[in-house]
Amino acid sequence: MQYKAAIFDLDGTLIDSLADLADSANEMLTSYGYPTHDIDKYRYFVGNGSRKLIERCLPMEKAADAAFVDEALANYKACYDRNLTHKTDCYAGIMDMLETLQAKNIPLGICTNKHQSAADIIVAKLFPKDMFVSVIGDCRDLPRKPDPKKVLLIADKMGVKPEEVAYFGDTSVDMDTANNAGMLPIGVTWGFRPKEELVEHGAKVLLDKPMDLFSKVEF
Repeated sequence: MQYKAAIFDLDGTLIDSLADLADSANEMLTSYGYPTHDIDKYRYFVGNGSRKLIERCLPMEKAADAAFVDEALANYKACYDRNLTHKTDCYAGIMDMLETLQAKNIPLGICTNKHQSAADIIVAKLFPKDMFVSVIGDCRDLPRKPDPKKVLLIADKMGVKPEEVAYFGDTSVDMDTANNAGMLPIGVTWGFRPKEELVEHGAKVLLDKPMDLFSKVEF
């Protein structure tokens, strides 16, 4: 089948942001005198939105206090706003893949559980203007992935059917999102989670390098 559009997760798929995410969360934890975590722990803390990240990295008794989580989340977002692109950059080969898709007139979108303001700033800093038809992050009126609503909204804006869209991601959340939406689930192995997790959650295509896409999927 020939696919007509591509939608991407952001963190761990297009960009390597793990160090800035970890540094920001650890800065928040340090401000309260709580233990910090090694960067590899954050591979499993991220993926379900900023609030879930905070719940996972806080001490258990504090994570159960919704009011404190609200406070810690605001603290974290302020830290992250200062760190957004200190160490974050596109993975090698990503721009070549995106530009090749653009040359084929394939519309591109981003669907992420990162809070919207951070996603907008990072995309504006790292990618050419208007490269993406739509960038939808974590916002109050739309459910987070793996609910398919956000990716379906992007497909509708692109004017394509869900089954004509390839959705790219690096976690189980992303593969579940693609399957829930009826899109082609493409797992990228350069991201935050292991290949086995992607396969277990229904990845139909695995990419070890971005440009491998064009030998595995027809656009």
